[in-house]
Amino acid sequence: MIGTSSLSQLWQIPSTKLLFARSKFSRGQYMVHGRKAYPVLCLCKNMQTTTYEIVNGSYLPTAQTKENKIKHKALAAEESVGAFQKLPMVMPSVDILYSALRKARRVSPTKGIANAAKRERNKGAKQLDALMKELAVPLRMYKENFPNKKHLHPYERSLIELTLGDGNYEEVLGKVDALRKKVISVGKEHASLCAKSTSKREAEERLSEGREKLEEVFRCDGKAVDDLLDIAKILRAMPVVDLETPTLCLVGAPNVGKSSLVRILSTGKPEICNYPFTTRGILMGHIAFSYQNFQVTDTPGLLRRHDDDRNNLEKLTLAVLSHLPTAVLYVHDLSGECGTSPSDQYIIYKEIKERFSDHLWLDVVSKCDLLQESPVVFITEDTNADNPELAKYRRMGPDGAIPVSVKSEVGLNELKARVHDLLVSQAESIKSQMSTEEDHEVVG
Repeated sequence: MIGTSSLSQLWQIPSTKLLFARSKFSRGQYMVHGRKAYPVLCLCKNMQTTTYEIVNGSYLPTAQTKENKIKHKALAAEESVGAFQKLPMVMPSVDILYSALRKARRVSPTKGIANAAKRERNKGAKQLDALMKELAVPLRMYKENFPNKKHLHPYERSLIELTLGDGNYEEVLGKVDALRKKVISVGKEHASLCAKSTSKREAEERLSEGREKLEEVFRCDGKAVDDLLDIAKILRAMPVVDLETPTLCLVGAPNVGKSSLVRILSTGKPEICNYPFTTRGILMGHIAFSYQNFQVTDTPGLLRRHDDDRNNLEKLTLAVLSHLPTAVLYVHDLSGECGTSPSDQYIIYKEIKERFSDHLWLDVVSKCDLLQESPVVFITEDTNADNPELAKYRRMGPDGAIPVSVKSEVGLNELKARVHDLLVSQAESIKSQMSTEEDHEVVG
């Protein structure tokens, strides 16, 4: 008789290791005469175990395992962007309704029912059930495939809040799900009533009533589906940002010339007008230098005021700087053309530079062809209160700033070369950060 090791011992043995079982007739290191012990070969592989719990006679993963899966899925989603390009196609509510009615009418009764009343009863119940499902299934798909805002990348989460309004996204999804539940409830109720009909005529009436009630419910609350369709169109139109591609973000007060520089530097074609907040969202362009691709974003202008008083356009700019790994091209206009005084631009600049000091930075003074020997002073400004740094800023901008003019093409070649160097440095920074994160994952 050959002895065997316990299951727990087998698990602890490395893969392909030989396990020799000892005979029960052995005594210590010596064998009883006349008996033979045969080695038993067991090939054991490393196993990864999962804890289970028994629920109603079935083995199910424990809650901890499920929570870990949900947590890992959420973390993976937050590490990347692009959720808006994966949104499902939303049909207009009227198309969903007409399609469902058409398909439901094609449903025939179960074959082999000879009694006319039973056949009509069966047909009515099946058609109402089919109509309910044709209406509810798309709504369920929308609810499941539109991402939970909590699991989005912080940048995309900010875009939803600032573009759609805080809470509007969740509210519309909630209304769509409420419509789904109402359709299921009404459909089941009328299908049940139809199945209990006692005559052919009653079954036909129950079918007609159920169809009319489902159509009424969907027409009444179907606006939520059309609102979701509008939301999907808005979100898909958002610019796609690649976190691994170096990005240049143009920042400054309104109407300082950011959009003109984006047109010069990249493939982006933003609107250019002589009024504040021409840029009404985040616009994306691309640059190709020496077979390398880079991204350029044009952002809405910033005014001198507290964050709580900023409009959603200004908050979009701050969201880009806060959540995306960008290099900053800060644009100053000291000509008086933009409508923001040099002293206000100086205060905005100092605040943004201090808040985002970890970003790579390059300063540009635009419209240099319009600058005069004496600095521009707005009527609201008091030059006597200027400190030396502000007085210097009025004349030439921050230290190291590049004077450029899109109209006369002054300084554009130098700007392009400096931007290239800045983006190459940004690329090296991104690679270094990714390498560090990979090392941490390996150690973890």
